[in-house]
Amino acid sequence: MSNSLAKGDFKLGFGLMRLPRTESSEIDIPQVSEMVDRFLEAGGTYFDTAFAYPGSEEAIKKALVTRYPRENYTLATKLIAKAGDTEVEALKQEFYTSLERTGAGYFDFYLLHAFQRNSYYLYDQYGLWDFAKEQKAKGLIKHLGFSFHADPELLEEILKAHPEAEFVQLQINYADWENPGVASRRNLEICKAYGKPVIVMEPVKGGILADPIDSVKAIFDRESNGLSYSSWAIRFVAGQEGVMMTLSGMSSLAQMEDNLSYMKNFRPLDEHEMEVIREVQEALNKDQSIPCTACRYCTKGCPMNIPIPDIFSVENRKKGSPEFRTIREYNIVTQGKGRASDCIQCGQCEEACPQHLPIIELLEKCRALEG
Repeated sequence: MSNSLAKGDFKLGFGLMRLPRTESSEIDIPQVSEMVDRFLEAGGTYFDTAFAYPGSEEAIKKALVTRYPRENYTLATKLIAKAGDTEVEALKQEFYTSLERTGAGYFDFYLLHAFQRNSYYLYDQYGLWDFAKEQKAKGLIKHLGFSFHADPELLEEILKAHPEAEFVQLQINYADWENPGVASRRNLEICKAYGKPVIVMEPVKGGILADPIDSVKAIFDRESNGLSYSSWAIRFVAGQEGVMMTLSGMSSLAQMEDNLSYMKNFRPLDEHEMEVIREVQEALNKDQSIPCTACRYCTKGCPMNIPIPDIFSVENRKKGSPEFRTIREYNIVTQGKGRASDCIQCGQCEEACPQHLPIIELLEKCRALEG
């Protein structure tokens, strides 16, 4: 896997979605500017924003674009089409608005944003792939890719249909490595198979892994290496084969300094440290309210084709996660299949379950995942 799209070997990207804000809720430009300075001084170059991040594009113009030569950094932004969007020209206008907001002149990396089952087709339907390629031909986009929040089958379908995609942005972290609602490992392997470098988002799962559950903290604390909980998560991701860049949504100078402390001279996790991560993953799997072993005996005769173990996995993993993230994972595992609310209480699953779980009752509880 070639990571030739990246500038240098610095694998930490500055994610601009969660910038620091003042007491009046305005983005704190002086602090962002200081963070930008520190990031560039340490060797970082990659900045990631999006049309949909409130105030972010304007902020990076003030903190970065107007203060540094254009060749000193790479800038990524994104165009988003959501389910229900119907105005094609308004979607295309997002590109020009981003150019105006940032003042960057061009984008080093441009992403068609947040592909999900309920929206990915809009980018084809409205000619947004072709539109982006036109901007690339004009020199306004250097590298074209997409960000993805769905199942491996859809990822492979998109990569087959759009070989022009030069890279993919994926949610990857140690907690979601085998999570069927995110499929971090499987999606990364598909990108490697298609020769697409990966930019990682959510390596700390929106901050959840910066302050993990107590059983996970105890394992990391036992190592006594002085590193933050975030460092384990980010180094795990950055060391994966095929990962070109790892984004961290930093919202304070302290977070910036912590990230730079182990990413400036990046060292992948060694075998002992990987064993620690595997122990942590086991601890996360044990922290479940539903003791399902995912043997899938229950699904073989389900007349409603309900992916029972996958639904239980989402329920077990929702601890500490924002509601939107849990709902998205639930929608992924039930796409094209039955949902918890489709259960007709026939009981065949309970007869097949080696753990003798009250599956009908548990599915009733999981209906709340449907929002």
